Amino acid sequence: MTTADLYCERCDEYLDKAFTELNAGDLLQASEKGWGAAAQAVKAIAEDREETHRHHAAILQMAYKLARETSDPQIRTWFNGAQALHQNFYEGAMAADDVAAELESVSLLVARLRAMSAGSPA
Repeated sequence: MTTADLYCERCDEYLDKAFTELNAGDLLQASEKGWGAAAQAVKAIAEDREETHRHHAAILQMAYKLARETSDPQIRTWFNGAQALHQNFYEGAMAADDVAAELESVSLLVARLRAMSAGSPA
């Protein structure tokens, strides 16, 4: 199993936990798990490419790079939603329906990035 595979596994685990936490009413943990899923998906691609992904700025740069390379602005939009979830973990300012909407966007982001990653299952 490669490191990229491990990031993909964590991505799936975090996304599942995000929805579990959302359904349990823990918006802070749902938010952070949503952010974690998005970050792990980006890190899988960065790992495949042997690019830096060890800090927030590098993850952001990679997500935006992927949006540019694919001419898909939706990647940037969905990733920004994941960042909003990360901020919500600290601030607790988002309503449940907003967290749910951003988690759905993270699900779309993860699906798009998983299709681009060598760590994605066949």
